Amino acid sequence: MIEIAKLSLFILFLTKASIALSIELVIGTERLDPGITFVFEGAIKDHVIPTAHHLAEDQTHVHIEARANWSADKAPKGASDEGFVAYLNISATVTNEVTGLSTFIDLLPHINLIDNYHYARNITLPGKPHETYTVEFSISPPSLQALALHRDWIENHGKALAEPVRYRYEKVDFFAITQASR
Repeated sequence: MIEIAKLSLFILFLTKASIALSIELVIGTERLDPGITFVFEGAIKDHVIPTAHHLAEDQTHVHIEARANWSADKAPKGASDEGFVAYLNISATVTNEVTGLSTFIDLLPHINLIDNYHYARNITLPGKPHETYTVEFSISPPSLQALALHRDWIENHGKALAEPVRYRYEKVDFFAITQASR
């Protein structure tokens, strides 16, 4: 009887751990020349260091993420298929559709064992978790001081890593993510 109870507790633990790791809200997926795929997500709040630069987990509603990877089928020559695209400047504005209040955040490079390298930040929503939000992601290429370009890149893709873009998503519901924990 004790062995069955232990097994049941172990299965419950694995189920809860699996659910916690699998919950994510895909806000949108986009492709940008020259072969960058973006996946924008609202992820479960998490502990991130250094704590001086990141909102504490207990003060966070959502971990806003932008995965930026070279497209497997359209990456430029020499780029690793699905490899991380570094040095991008990515920000997010989250606007409460009920009150109009907004939160702006620069997304910084992160690494974890689920997504590997990605851009993200913990945020507190500008309103209640059950309200809907408009989320706008702004992406700019790195400056030429941050990333130098060789002649072959310039001849094939121009004088920037990519063009600046904005992606806007309305009626985003973060409620399930705000209720989850790792």
